[in-house]
Amino acid sequence: MAIEHAFAPYVRALGKGKRGSRSLSQDEARDAMGMILQQQVEPEQLGAFLMLLRLKEETPAELAGFVEAVRHFHNYSAAQVSGIEVDIDWSSYAGKKRHLPWFLLSALTLAGQGVKVFMHGAKGHTHGRIYSEDVLQQLGLPVANNWHQVETQLRNGNFSFMSLQHLSPPLNHIISLRAIFGLRSPVHTLTRLLNPLAAKHTIDGVFHPAYGPLHQQTAMLLKHPRSLTIRGDGGEAEVRPDNECELQWVDAQTSSSQIWQRQLPKRDTQEQQLDPQRLQLLWRDEQQDAYGEAAVISTLASCLVLLGKAKEQPDATQLATNWWQSRNRRLM
Repeated sequence: MAIEHAFAPYVRALGKGKRGSRSLSQDEARDAMGMILQQQVEPEQLGAFLMLLRLKEETPAELAGFVEAVRHFHNYSAAQVSGIEVDIDWSSYAGKKRHLPWFLLSALTLAGQGVKVFMHGAKGHTHGRIYSEDVLQQLGLPVANNWHQVETQLRNGNFSFMSLQHLSPPLNHIISLRAIFGLRSPVHTLTRLLNPLAAKHTIDGVFHPAYGPLHQQTAMLLKHPRSLTIRGDGGEAEVRPDNECELQWVDAQTSSSQIWQRQLPKRDTQEQQLDPQRLQLLWRDEQQDAYGEAAVISTLASCLVLLGKAKEQPDATQLATNWWQSRNRRLM
């Protein structure tokens, strides 16, 4: 008789029917993801595992276990020991399809005020979207391929972006399987929660309402000190200025939710030209964009609350406006 594969129990736990299936514990999830990262599973097992999780929907314990496995596999703590410190970990994995990624200007404004921002993301996994890495490069801003470059960029400009391709090649491969599955997998969620440099403040975005509480509960299991999840435009961490926007917080193991009021009088329903050059023109004050500027300031304001520099939306918006107006317009 054939000997059962060591990964088979994890597939069986998820797929044993309506009465027999169950979620994985945090320890089981950590072990399962460890095997995946070490290429100790068959392709058929990986596909079944990911799609069973997708059908069931991942739990906070499963996501926390997956994140712990990724951190251990890549030894992210070594990067921390090397002296790389950041104020905000900012995940950018959704991409944009209707509006430009105005949040990039929010992050650069923070960096201009001395706040160290480490952003990470993936590109190309969903047709019809534009991604942060490509936009940054089109604007002439460097992206990092290794931790040494991250450290240098943070030291010189307080901002660095690293692609998942370099942050975790195995996860990048799994994300690319979306074109094969036709569906996202739990990897799209866990990457947002990696926080590889153990920043005290984390910010991420979701599109579907149910994922906000999931991110909060996972962040608490991972003991993130202070985190913000924005139900933002297109699933990115960007506050929509033309509609009420839900912000979900974790602070010292306490979760809360908050609705931020719109900053524009009506919804923006026009099709947008997704030309990254518009970001540069707005930054330089060479072209006005009411929606873009409102998105930048609103998102920046949420970051200021995250950092503890303001408490409520009105005060945060005023401070964000001041920071935005004092930006270095010659940056790009």
